[in-house]
Amino acid sequence: MIILEGNLERITFQNEENHYTIARLATGTPGSMITIVGFMAGISPGQTLRLSGNWETHPRYGQQFKIETFAVSLPETIEGIRKYLESGVIKNIGPLIAKRLVRHFGKKTLEVIEQCPERLTEVNGIGKAKAGLIERSWKGHHIVRELMQFLQARGIKGAYSARILQEYGEEALDILKKDPFRLAEDIPGIGFLIADTITRHNGLPKDDPKRVRGCIRYLIGQGENDGHTFLPDTVIIDQCGQTFQIDPEIAALALDELADSGILVREDIPDKQDQKAVYSKELHAAEQGIANRFKALLSVPMPMLNMNPEELTCEILKKLAIQLSAGQLEVLEQILKHRVAVITGGPGTGKTTLIRSVNAIFERMGKLVVLAAPTGRAAKRLSEVVQRDAKTIHRLLKYNLKEQRFEINPNNPIDADVIIIDEASMVDTLLLFHLIRAVPVTSVLILVGDVFQLPSVGPGNVLKDIIQSHAVPVYYLKTIFRQAQESPIIVNAHMVRDWNHPGEIPDFQTAGPEDELSEFYFIRQSSPDTVVETIKTLCAESIPHRFGFDPIRDIQVLTPMHKGLIGTINLNQALQKTLNPDHTGMEIMGITYKPNDKVMHLKNNYEKDVFNGDIGTIAAIDHQTRLVTVDYEGRKVEYEPEEMHELSLAYAISVHKSQGSEYPVVIVPLLTQHYVMLQRNLLYTAMTRGKKLVILIGTRKALSVAVNNDKPRERLSGLARKLIWD
Repeated sequence: MIILEGNLERITFQNEENHYTIARLATGTPGSMITIVGFMAGISPGQTLRLSGNWETHPRYGQQFKIETFAVSLPETIEGIRKYLESGVIKNIGPLIAKRLVRHFGKKTLEVIEQCPERLTEVNGIGKAKAGLIERSWKGHHIVRELMQFLQARGIKGAYSARILQEYGEEALDILKKDPFRLAEDIPGIGFLIADTITRHNGLPKDDPKRVRGCIRYLIGQGENDGHTFLPDTVIIDQCGQTFQIDPEIAALALDELADSGILVREDIPDKQDQKAVYSKELHAAEQGIANRFKALLSVPMPMLNMNPEELTCEILKKLAIQLSAGQLEVLEQILKHRVAVITGGPGTGKTTLIRSVNAIFERMGKLVVLAAPTGRAAKRLSEVVQRDAKTIHRLLKYNLKEQRFEINPNNPIDADVIIIDEASMVDTLLLFHLIRAVPVTSVLILVGDVFQLPSVGPGNVLKDIIQSHAVPVYYLKTIFRQAQESPIIVNAHMVRDWNHPGEIPDFQTAGPEDELSEFYFIRQSSPDTVVETIKTLCAESIPHRFGFDPIRDIQVLTPMHKGLIGTINLNQALQKTLNPDHTGMEIMGITYKPNDKVMHLKNNYEKDVFNGDIGTIAAIDHQTRLVTVDYEGRKVEYEPEEMHELSLAYAISVHKSQGSEYPVVIVPLLTQHYVMLQRNLLYTAMTRGKKLVILIGTRKALSVAVNNDKPRERLSGLARKLIWD
């Protein structure tokens, strides 16, 4: 670790949310101005900093010092104190008040502000109210820095200070010192790890009751992050011992206490008498609530349908100009007889046609139909194909961001006779719970999705569980229609989905009848460097020239992982240089953004009306205000610097982020460097995102691993068994 000391000359950038800072430091030697980067708070130009860290080389900005810890030395001379206060670093102290303070208190000025703020009234022009404001400004300025230094001294990233301050305010440091395990309850995930690091640093015994309870709740939360709704008690106890060195008997007793207090819920696991499922109370209530509501919906009989098959066929032909097949007509008839139904099938099997047909028939019957999907992109695509309004599920349920609750609920249910949810494989357990409890028992609920796609990001595997329970009518669409049969993309996607030849590799169809250019290519390459260069050439030259697609708007690179040469991070940097070489960009939080960059919004923002997965292009960057304007298909949205964590470059995105979306062109790197992510459902999901052209680039070995790996890690869920009732 290298130690540097110097004077802070200027702050080039500072993220107000996490305090990531880029600044210039003068170390005292002529020409010794250096760039420093890292997490620092409560600093201002003119201060003396003592830094520990290491040198690193930025690919664009060259050598810079990456900060691990920092300490601020306040000025000690009268002149230094006066300049420090005149800088405006402490609100409510201007140049005039600064001069008066230094004249009155001299070298003890900062000591008086810190320790005896009531004495500030001795200075002309400072009354009790003004003294109180100065005291609060001083504390507010220094609390962040003190908190960050407290964490860094214990080997904890200073970036976590913002989240802790958001939770506890000025009491944060006091809480960390007196009751650190409050973090485990109030800040899921990182809260326990921070508290554990602090208390272990202070010598707390490994089997302290607060530590053990916090550890168990942390492990449950990590299980939920991995997609599980519960963990077996034996797994929790084993992990307590292996990872956190907690005695198994003590862990078991703590688990009993948490279950007895209602914080966690335990229930039997069928066929596993030596284990019990352990849930958070929220997810257990959600699973049970989903099962109970399905039972209630299915117990209400549907009115008789007054249309025979011929009338249904004529109505669909008249309204949609579509001639349903015999199989589609049969499914449509059956769906109209049930209050809850699931439609599942792969691409080209007619899911969209059935959604349009169901919507048309129910509207013909005078029913109010609403359409929704889990994400903004999926809702937009649903709206386009059905040619009527579709919403995200959160918008349908009127999520109140300020109060963190849904305004549409059992007491204020959805105003609709029929609710159709598309891309149901993306719906997690908690979201389905909030949705289904808001569905009136007299309404119809239809879930549509491809069960072979990747499961939801959140915990649970609800579509698969519903289908496996056999408690709800399920209609499988298996026939690929003639037009779809001519598409190599659809034929090859079904080949991957249904692959049943262990150890072999699919012989992909690469051309439709009489096609001059194929819709599907598999380019064999083994070197990651070569794959990156090929992707750059395809995006910038080959595809635009041969197929006429726009390199930024139409082409989407999908990759299984974020790290590595063919991960999203490196590919985005490489493609940005190739497709948008303009050098007038601006670095924000370590990422350079430029006008015309392709970007993705990363989480639902209801105030901006932008949603997770929405893709746009940067329309403008104001270098003075650091305001970034993004164009989402004609609608301009502005981002302040502190909001830029909601954006990322999107020339390449993860396969998971692509769910619910379709792109004219999809390019998928497929190498053994992504070994842990080489799964059939992931490859299948990536291939089905492409509408007109899909290109796989990689090795036959990686392809073989992916298509023959049909056993992605099982998600632990109790929904299927709860749906099975007598």
